[in-house]
Amino acid sequence: MYYGGDYNPEQWPSELWPRDAELMRAAGVNLVSLGMFSWSRIQPAEGEFDFGWLDEVIGILHDHGIAVNLATATASPPPWATHHYPDMLPQLADGTVLWPGSRQHFAATSPVYRRLALELVTAVAERYAGHPAVVMWHVNNEYGCHVPYDYSDNARDAFQGWLRRRYGDVGTLNTAWGTDFWSQRYTAFEQVLPPRSAPYSQNPAALLDFRRFTSDATLELLVMERDAIRGAGAAQPITTNFMGPFHALDYWRWADELDLIADDSYPDPADPQSFRRAAFTRDLMRSLGGGKPWILMEQAANAVNWRPANAPKAPGQMAALSMQAVARGASGVMFFQWRQSRSGSEKFHSAMLPHAGTETRTWREVVRLGAELSPLPEIAMSPGDVKVALLFDWDNLWAVSNPDHPVELDYTDIVLRWYAAIHRQHVQVDIRTAGHDLSAYDVVIAPLQYLLPAAAGTNLIDYVRRGGHLLVAGFTDIVDEHDAFRDGGFLTQLGPTLGIRLEDFGALPECDGVSFRLDGADHTGTTYAEEIQLAGATPLARFSTGRPSDQPAFTSHRAGAGVAYYLATLPDDDGMRAVTRHVFARAGVTGVLPGAHPDVEAIRAGGYLVVINHTDRHHAVTLDRHYVSDNAPVTEVELPPFGYAVLCRPSEAATNASDRQHVPARAHGSVG
Repeated sequence: MYYGGDYNPEQWPSELWPRDAELMRAAGVNLVSLGMFSWSRIQPAEGEFDFGWLDEVIGILHDHGIAVNLATATASPPPWATHHYPDMLPQLADGTVLWPGSRQHFAATSPVYRRLALELVTAVAERYAGHPAVVMWHVNNEYGCHVPYDYSDNARDAFQGWLRRRYGDVGTLNTAWGTDFWSQRYTAFEQVLPPRSAPYSQNPAALLDFRRFTSDATLELLVMERDAIRGAGAAQPITTNFMGPFHALDYWRWADELDLIADDSYPDPADPQSFRRAAFTRDLMRSLGGGKPWILMEQAANAVNWRPANAPKAPGQMAALSMQAVARGASGVMFFQWRQSRSGSEKFHSAMLPHAGTETRTWREVVRLGAELSPLPEIAMSPGDVKVALLFDWDNLWAVSNPDHPVELDYTDIVLRWYAAIHRQHVQVDIRTAGHDLSAYDVVIAPLQYLLPAAAGTNLIDYVRRGGHLLVAGFTDIVDEHDAFRDGGFLTQLGPTLGIRLEDFGALPECDGVSFRLDGADHTGTTYAEEIQLAGATPLARFSTGRPSDQPAFTSHRAGAGVAYYLATLPDDDGMRAVTRHVFARAGVTGVLPGAHPDVEAIRAGGYLVVINHTDRHHAVTLDRHYVSDNAPVTEVELPPFGYAVLCRPSEAATNASDRQHVPARAHGSVG
């Protein structure tokens, strides 16, 4: 288990470096990310490199048994670079240049930036490829975080080239984009611009393709640096840090280019439900890897510095969120950063070693977590542990975010709400796309699959016919991959499998809602109440109020060996739980610990059960089977606020009902 954080020794006198290494060992640190923002120190001028200080730091760390995740340092160009080459700077849609003085001030498509970055990466990799301390390489940092989209002339030229490769000729582009609308027809690729500030709404197909282009163009930087590292003879795994469901980059495509997946995660301690978004992010990273290892690369030891109000983490909360990642297969728990910065924009951001030093709660919690992670076994989900897939993909994120829809929808927020409804029932989830192999899942939940390519639609139909339970949650199967309607209206692919026809989206004013009754309880629908007609489906619930009163709200239809469900509204959180609970019951899906408090997380991974209390109150958890903790059998776990326990399932031969007793599991996290 890797444990550590970003280390920025260049911010501190060299006399302090050995003391840092000693404190790292005391905290259980065995890996640090080094050089993340060191370009100006490594390369003080073009063609000139200074590795002396970095050699010294890596040597000190190696002497203390601390491994290095060595960054390529390309995330923040030095002042000399932008001074000599100002055309490498990015621009906003209105033409505003983003000047130096912060970070990430480069256009991903700038030939000059790419040349300079490649020279830097090559020099660093050639020097340290064989160093025994370097166990991992870290490309750039949080690509796109501050500059997700660039509209400069560099981006213009690269976008035109991307379109040529994608469409071949401008006539095909015109057909795909529907450019006869508003006289947008092009006669040459040179006429196509990035979607810069315009008088009114812009072509949605162009917006969608620009987002695809941006993700691809930024990915080219990752591949360029990765290949340079490999070209220098480095054999260590290579990664970069993702940011959960970050909107600008298609991480499904990015994950294929990495040896391991890494994520930065900063749930808000002031939001008592933020641990659910964190859980979604962990499941997303685990799913993106498809079996590759993944690491929690960044989190805060306590408070961050960039919210309007930066609440501290409660005692034990940092450990609870860390264990949430470990339980979902993370092979490392890391922080930003090791030592809290004395100056700069992030000097108020917490660190493993705070300004106040080792006589702090933060330090005690850091040391304790390091000691508890060290002896943990490898925890990984096994085939069969997860029976539910939730669909999430970037094409739909981008297409749904386009303007001029019947109602404004936040794709990521809605997917996260569906995830939370499932999570509260302790049902484990993989994140997938409609194009993935879904045969391993009893239930697939598809919210807002607005853009559904033909192959993905066929895949969902086949999934149902082979025996799966598919829940389609509205505003789905509307357009093709170019954000254009197909002949025949809506649900042209899934309609027969769902047994319905969709006539209208029924947008609801913000203050309005509708009701539907399911399994003896009334629930509220919001945002839209679609008008659907039955074409073989069975209504499970009808709208009972509002304009669509008595029309079908929730339907089921048997197709082949499976069942397809359709929900014609966006329910509130209680309604989401009710709908998923209904589908799970029909499909035979049960939660890990159905009787546990909804804010106590239960994760089953192989032979292990991890239970985590994400509240500031004590909770007792009754187990559904015999587990062992500290070599003692347990049937109930007592968890203090933000406490957790890792339990092992014994072999059946060692299980004896007469041995069962109430033994509090070894619970952690409530550090005073």
